[in-house]
Amino acid sequence: MSALVEIENLHVAFRNDEGGYNDAVRGVTLSLGREKLGIVGESGSGKSLTGRALLGVLPPYARISVDKMNFDGIDLRSASPKLRRSLRGGRMGMILQDPKFSLNPVMTVGKQIVEAIRIGDRRISGSDARKKALGILEAVHIREPERVFSLYPHELSGGMGQRVMIGMMVVREPDLLIADEPTSALDVTVRTQVLSILDELVTRRGMGLIFISHDLNLVSKFCDRVIVMYAGRIVESIEASRLSEATHPYTRGLLSCLPHIDGSLEPLPVLNREASWAGAA
Repeated sequence: MSALVEIENLHVAFRNDEGGYNDAVRGVTLSLGREKLGIVGESGSGKSLTGRALLGVLPPYARISVDKMNFDGIDLRSASPKLRRSLRGGRMGMILQDPKFSLNPVMTVGKQIVEAIRIGDRRISGSDARKKALGILEAVHIREPERVFSLYPHELSGGMGQRVMIGMMVVREPDLLIADEPTSALDVTVRTQVLSILDELVTRRGMGLIFISHDLNLVSKFCDRVIVMYAGRIVESIEASRLSEATHPYTRGLLSCLPHIDGSLEPLPVLNREASWAGAA
């Protein structure tokens, strides 16, 4: 089966104060099938920029170069702006970290979901769009969907807001979903519920999922494969179930910094970085 996403030698750079450019993503190559791919690394390692480059939502001042960027056979390098817009929110969706900054504060939840539905299907009636919106709220395990439909974003809890965001992103049944730290602001119980919903949707709808996170334990249990990024480069790619067997010193260092409930009471080790991890500029 052909890959859903193929990226080869992606570079993203931003202008510095001296008039030159600093690379934020350097030579990233990856492929994704209809599976759950985790991308982990520290802040600033290029995880989110890689996902945004794929969606085509980087700021205009970013300098991008890539040898190959295909989505389900579509060459995104030569795709027109109109085609890229039709893919975003249709066949490709993104869930961000905090729903407070993604949902419109002056529109009810229901109106926002209905709007997303009608953008994708101009012929659908208002009543049918409402039924579909209520159905998607039920699909993401929201109790009393009729009540939540009429609420404003500030009236939602963090977990409920994140479930609404997931619902909005999957209501048009995308082939690819990029989840950028979707559970970092949630408590353990709600996080488990959100991950269960994502897993169910990916499995049932046959989507590809790129799951961006800092949490190695979470990714190792939830994803199928894991990519580890450092300083804009991929330093290791491994099956999620074998993450504890990772061999790159950066990955080993991250794993050694994780606390264990039955571990030593000594301070956790500090990651000792080596210049060689960043590779050639």
